[in-house]
Amino acid sequence: MATGTKFELNMGAATREAFGRAIVELGKVNKDVVVCDADLSKSTMTTYFAKEFPERFFSCGIAEANMVAVGSGLAASGKIPFVSSFSTFLLNKGFEQLRVTAAYPNVNLKAVGTHSGISIGEDGPSQMSIEDLALACALPGFSVLSPCDEVAMRAVIHEVAAHIGPVFVRAARAKSPIVYTEGTKFPIGGSHELIAGSDVTLIAHGLLVAEAIRASEALAAEGISARVLDLYSIKPLDHAAVERAARETGAIVVAEEHLIDGGLGVRVAQTVAETTPCVMEFVGVNNVYAESGGPDELLDKYNLRAVNIAAAAKKAVARKSAL
Repeated sequence: MATGTKFELNMGAATREAFGRAIVELGKVNKDVVVCDADLSKSTMTTYFAKEFPERFFSCGIAEANMVAVGSGLAASGKIPFVSSFSTFLLNKGFEQLRVTAAYPNVNLKAVGTHSGISIGEDGPSQMSIEDLALACALPGFSVLSPCDEVAMRAVIHEVAAHIGPVFVRAARAKSPIVYTEGTKFPIGGSHELIAGSDVTLIAHGLLVAEAIRASEALAAEGISARVLDLYSIKPLDHAAVERAARETGAIVVAEEHLIDGGLGVRVAQTVAETTPCVMEFVGVNNVYAESGGPDELLDKYNLRAVNIAAAAKKAVARKSAL
């Protein structure tokens, strides 16, 4: 994205919707693309692929562990399998199979978890995935990606299909503001600096990228120059972009719709500690499970809004000035 871009942040489709559309595009050009689902295709949006290519769609029932093993077997046979369910079911129920049948043999499995974070709303805490990134990053050999809008998701899915190796992609239930323009590239291991800034860097992924943009614009009105960095590639991480942010701004805020413990913030902090130590603050779900409620109500209650990111940024800048 061009530095200094003014974002209107018009609402787009949910990233789960973009995922469903993207795998149909892939299916039309590559007969080796297959899809497995765990009886949630109307929610994960793999129903589009099922209707277009019924002979390449496998419904595994409410059995995520079996689905992952089936997908890994398909990968071992030369197919490009996308296995999908709600993130909490895919990672929690299927973790042993992701570990033993996908990560250990390093097969070409593509796992897509939808309904991530707390913004799924009224479905409640049993279906909210706030540990998925920590679990996925713990799998050796896995790449882990969290696109922020429909443009990013479509590009990421095409990138993932071309990549050889296991991948986890995080998708949201809620509609996402459009941040990117068509044609933007999303290489695995990359990042995008969306807004230039010199006082503090706001790092985010997924739905909180838009909130970080809003926070940066609010901070600018107060005379604080806040860089915005979309670290859509959680693993591998763009260490160079993080090191540069730490060195050039001296303060970092990491914002994510995930547990602070084990999330992107931990990975960023590790890079900062190894390269250029600086002041850091963290915005995320803080050691609790959210309750049931409307998506906006939940994001407000659990402090995952632009105002919370801006407050953390001001705290980080004040701490930096006091050093």
